[in-house]
Amino acid sequence: MADKGNDPAMIWRTMIGEMEKGFNSFANQAMSSPEFSKAMNQAGGVAAGAQKQLSELMEKYLLAMNLPSRAQFVGMAERLQSIEGQLNEIKAMLQQVHHNSLASGAGHSAAPRPPRTKRPPSEGEPK
Repeated sequence: MADKGNDPAMIWRTMIGEMEKGFNSFANQAMSSPEFSKAMNQAGGVAAGAQKQLSELMEKYLLAMNLPSRAQFVGMAERLQSIEGQLNEIKAMLQQVHHNSLASGAGHSAAPRPPRTKRPPSEGEPK
């Protein structure tokens, strides 16, 4: 086995570790300065403004192309989820009613059929 002092992998790990410590020290020092905070706040404000403008532009573009926007898709998805929930409730109620009707009708024969309402054809009428 190679000596620890001559092991290339160990030398590489040590070098990377030292570089990482130096970078972290530099970054911490830079981020603690008030100038850095001010610059980050300004950059964040510019980015937020640009994002808002882009969002408004996309909304106008989609409207012109007669396509739904993200907000409209979200609204449709929420309504669809609500409808699906209501359908599930209706389905559960129908299953309960069906189950109850089977349980109550188990001892009885099938319900009688209603009388026929179709009149028989008269003489001269086609059948």
